[in-house]
Amino acid sequence: MSSKGKPSPRSAVRPLSNEQVRKLDERHHLVDPTHEPPIPGHAPNTAEIEAQHPKGTRRLLAGVSVVMRMHSKVRAWGLENIPETGVFITAASHVTMYDVFVPMMTLFHMGRRPRFMAKAELGGWPVIGKWFQLVGMQPVPRRSGKARVIEEESVRILTSGRPLTIWPEGTLTRDPLKWPMSMKNGVGIIALEVSRRLGHQVPLFCAVTWGAASINHWWPWPRKNVVMCYDAQLDYSDLLGDMAQWGEEPPAALADELAGRVRERMETVMTEIRGEQPPAEGYWDFRTMSRKPR
Repeated sequence: MSSKGKPSPRSAVRPLSNEQVRKLDERHHLVDPTHEPPIPGHAPNTAEIEAQHPKGTRRLLAGVSVVMRMHSKVRAWGLENIPETGVFITAASHVTMYDVFVPMMTLFHMGRRPRFMAKAELGGWPVIGKWFQLVGMQPVPRRSGKARVIEEESVRILTSGRPLTIWPEGTLTRDPLKWPMSMKNGVGIIALEVSRRLGHQVPLFCAVTWGAASINHWWPWPRKNVVMCYDAQLDYSDLLGDMAQWGEEPPAALADELAGRVRERMETVMTEIRGEQPPAEGYWDFRTMSRKPR
């Protein structure tokens, strides 16, 4: 079953201009994440690399990087925030399918090998489906009624020592102007539950990608600008104060609150990248397919 509504067309937004990228570069010193390593002095996690089909992964990563360089001009900032060791959660924006490849390629080039949640249908795609499976895809059967099972598997991945990447909107944004829409609270449940089991706040980062919404994938030239920010760690320690009193799973209200913080932070970062303000009427709610006041 397909998701309700359809993503808005490329014409709904303007491409990211060279002048906008120049201004971002002045503030943040953008780097090219399509090469390894994007920033010097960041030690790769050798144990993770060796545990995940290192030879095949490296070949496929090189291929993806070449394709992305051919189709776009990708730049990023905040990569120093990516931990060299330990578990962490990346919550990524989902405007286009580039919002899958850019953060994953970047994390791989930075020497980390997170597992990632993606709709189960991707595993059946020709060629690329094999890549998803090879590099650690956790298939998510949408509308299966198995949300709790999926969340528990995600918790297991993190408590076993592997980082995890999540696209908490659950599908491509349906906002007509392509801003982050309402988040599913699974990202909150996973982060809170893992923090409870490990006894400390598990690092949670937002990765926001913008620019690919204007790419014509049949004829992508001239190449469009794409910028990603790997944001500083999102603090949610205040939500963990009474975790010893929780029941079988974290309270839904706390999970909703954390998911809302993720959406707000993504919107703030995207505002800077785009150089424009989000709709004053509110954010797009997937359940009602309308704007909801902030």
